[in-house]
Amino acid sequence: MKSPCALRILVPIITGLALIAAGGGLYPAAGQPFSLVNFRGEDVTINARGLYYWDTVSSAAQMQANDAVTLFLALPLLGVSYRLTQKGSLRGKLLLTGTLGFILYTYITMCFGAAYNPFFLIYVALFSLSLFAFVLSMMSFEINSLTAHFSEKLPRRWIAGLLFFAAAFLSLAWLGRIAPTFMPGAVPLLENTTSMFIQAMDLGIVVPVCILSGVLLLRRRPWGYLLASVGLIKFLTLGTAVSLMALNMARLGVPVSPVELTIFPGMALAGMVMTIFLLKNVKEVQGVK
Repeated sequence: MKSPCALRILVPIITGLALIAAGGGLYPAAGQPFSLVNFRGEDVTINARGLYYWDTVSSAAQMQANDAVTLFLALPLLGVSYRLTQKGSLRGKLLLTGTLGFILYTYITMCFGAAYNPFFLIYVALFSLSLFAFVLSMMSFEINSLTAHFSEKLPRRWIAGLLFFAAAFLSLAWLGRIAPTFMPGAVPLLENTTSMFIQAMDLGIVVPVCILSGVLLLRRRPWGYLLASVGLIKFLTLGTAVSLMALNMARLGVPVSPVELTIFPGMALAGMVMTIFLLKNVKEVQGVK
């Protein structure tokens, strides 16, 4: 159960670039936020500090929370999981793939959501490198024998239920944000972005994958075990990031929905518990690839 040789090159480069990107985003800088009216007529407050100078205060708070999770959770997980993967551990490979999924998602959003800054090419490199690393890691699993590595005690129904809940919550939350834009004269709350790219990614990719992985897991299909495992680990990191985003926005006085302040941390906690159960029920079967 060896990992592709290319990961020996990709993972250290991803680690180094993500360290620079996240560290740069969190680097303290002086400045005074100012208000302006964007081209849609929205009143927005520009951060006017550091790397995220031209982003709004709300966007900068979210990106810095993501930087903190990348620096203090994702990168340590990436290092530990890669070492375990090199030793032939299935747990390590699942952790590695899920963490690469989080990094991929994060830097797709930075490429398309952050106001242009000097780190743009770093974001592009992280997007590209983590995409290929994620695909290579997914392809390295011997899918036909994967079911044999999971205990019968794995709480499949609970895991599938969490995935279905995540899909339903994201669908309702994002469609609820999109629906008001169909009203005559409505101005979408986009601040410094040109479209709802997060909602596009979640509704177009994350929600269908959650539903598919839950259904396949309940049917004991190998792809269900793989997609659910990777999805849980990704949700653990992403849920933590979104929870910190909401808390950071509230700290800075940015309006945050009470639902976001409760549901996302709850999902992150549930994801952590299910991830622990998942890893405890992985059998490192010798000779099964």
